[in-house]
Amino acid sequence: MNVILNVTMAFNTRSYARPYVSGGGLPPGVKGLIIANSVVFLLMWLLGQTEGGQLFARLFSLVPADVVGRFYVWQLVTYLFLHGGFFHILFNMLALWFFGKDLEDIWGTRRFLQFYFFCGVGAGLFVVAANYLFGNPNIPTIGASGAIYGIMLVAAVLWPDRIVIFYFFPIKLKYLVMILGALAFFSVRDLNSGVSDIAHLSGMAFGYVFLKSAKIRKFDPVGPVRDSYKAWKLARAKRKFQVYLKKKQGSDRGGWVN
Repeated sequence: MNVILNVTMAFNTRSYARPYVSGGGLPPGVKGLIIANSVVFLLMWLLGQTEGGQLFARLFSLVPADVVGRFYVWQLVTYLFLHGGFFHILFNMLALWFFGKDLEDIWGTRRFLQFYFFCGVGAGLFVVAANYLFGNPNIPTIGASGAIYGIMLVAAVLWPDRIVIFYFFPIKLKYLVMILGALAFFSVRDLNSGVSDIAHLSGMAFGYVFLKSAKIRKFDPVGPVRDSYKAWKLARAKRKFQVYLKKKQGSDRGGWVN
């Protein structure tokens, strides 16, 4: 998935930027994602076109046929950390830095990471479905653009008048996202273009769903799984305690009682 976003940092000194601009330094979530993406990119560069490199790309790219046919479900996450070239990862990471930082500052690291993977995995699911229905399920997709487009959509909703530079021209963030969304929409029919526009659009859609959820403050995509695990642990501990009580009661009956 080849994506080039020519975006530079917003003019944070503008008055409308002050309410959402935080102190210096990257928050841990954004920093961790940038480091992880950079390490994987370096690894792919070192492996190159070797047999190991090709195997690595095959296992961790998003290949719909592998996800459905071989149940390689981890690819719905791992494809977000693979990139096809220097400019691909550069502009994705710049967008993650410029816009993701502010979201993590106001949401916190945990919720921001939930949001990031919610958009990225959701976009991956749409890529799998679209390629099976209209394209080629054996074509791999890589890149964090699904999650990045979700971040940009939410940033545009929260701070629509934020100014960014697009191809040397200042433009409000809401208009930039409209342009990118329109380009993806009118290009989505060509699934073999080399750019996964379906991932861009679905990433935006999942970002909007996350933001506009009626219970956004309580919205937790992994909550049901975590709650089920906690319930299982509690039931397991209860059973162990009951077994312990039965054994203890049995030993008490066989001993001396004063």
